[in-house]
Amino acid sequence: MLDIKMIRTNPDEVKKMIRARGQDIDLEEILGKDKERRDLLIEVERLKHERNIVSKRIGEYKERGRDREIEIEREYMKEVSNRIKEIDLKIKGCEEEISRGLLMIPNIPHSTVPIGTDQGGNIEVRRWGTPPCFGFKARSHEDIGERLNILDFTRGAKITGTKFVLYKGLGARLERGLINFMLDLHIREHGYIEVFPPFIVNRDSMIGTGQLPKFEDDLFKLKGEESYYLIPTAEVPLTNIHKDEILSMEDLPICYVAYTPCFRREAGSHGKDTTGLIRQHQFDKVELVKFVEPDSSYEELEALIKDAEEVLKRLNLHYRVVNLCTGDLGFCATKTYDIEVWLPSQETYREISSCSNFEDFQARRARIRYRKGLGSRPEYLHTLNGSGLAVGRLMVAILENYQEEDGSVTIPETLRSYVDGVEKLTKTNKLL
Repeated sequence: MLDIKMIRTNPDEVKKMIRARGQDIDLEEILGKDKERRDLLIEVERLKHERNIVSKRIGEYKERGRDREIEIEREYMKEVSNRIKEIDLKIKGCEEEISRGLLMIPNIPHSTVPIGTDQGGNIEVRRWGTPPCFGFKARSHEDIGERLNILDFTRGAKITGTKFVLYKGLGARLERGLINFMLDLHIREHGYIEVFPPFIVNRDSMIGTGQLPKFEDDLFKLKGEESYYLIPTAEVPLTNIHKDEILSMEDLPICYVAYTPCFRREAGSHGKDTTGLIRQHQFDKVELVKFVEPDSSYEELEALIKDAEEVLKRLNLHYRVVNLCTGDLGFCATKTYDIEVWLPSQETYREISSCSNFEDFQARRARIRYRKGLGSRPEYLHTLNGSGLAVGRLMVAILENYQEEDGSVTIPETLRSYVDGVEKLTKTNKLL
């Protein structure tokens, strides 16, 4: 969340940057509650000071044996104490209202984020590789997967419902191989610490990373006495590892990587990608999360995006990197790079990773701080995260970019050791 002091000091600038996101949030109610809280704090401090003076007078009266005055002062102290309790309750109420309001305000875009209303305002940063040149009409990954009997959308829907898929045979093995390949790359070469976190989190964890309260409709909530949710991304459990902690500067940066399934209702995307693997309710993802010192967070963002890009380079998949504009920026992010991989069947680029710097936005919500040195005051650190990468979409890219005219798919050489040396997916792979 944003710092209320920043909003109080620069309300016009905050409003301007929120409008640049295409939103118009009324800050007056929060600022009004903030003023009321500060006025109440002044009043309660005055009363506490008055209570101390009265307490001192009572002590003096006791030494003089002035019982009548003592009784009068004690009655007065009781009134003051009751008033202090009333004001403390009002202060708590103001703080709760301020907190609720702050949880609904998006982060402020970084100065290097382009101004724009939607994805049309995104700016391409770079491209890598070249798209494949086929002498035939490129098939979609759905067609390829079903012809090879490695993807079964019909049975996935029968088991659960729409936007669920069944991976079969070499399809399942390739999915697992992609996960292991990416984990090995990020752990062995990029220096991330592997974590295998819970796939279910509590409400406070969802608030900490910004999914709640604003995006509750996109989440799968479990029924029961506890407020538990299926994770929409490993970003949630990984970031909340250090919730309510004060870290040492010597510990930073902390870099985690995790594979998890992810669960999303996709409530705001009806009609988009109704078939195939692009938009599923359940999908696999390898996630990268960093906890860093504020002064180095944008350097760490550049390193993060390069770590994610390396996956596509090793697989020789053509992609581009774009700097998201203000209107396309996620709720919590100050700056985001999207990696978009080339899909031949659509003749377009599709997002396969988002790498974001949240600065101290999530750290404030999850109360994650660090100390610069012994005896120094705790400060909020910066958090970053990125997909490294989305496994299902990587499967899409491989099936489409490595397809052959006869319907087979060549497995990238880098991956072959992860699928027992298999070099090609063919129609002879039979199952079910």
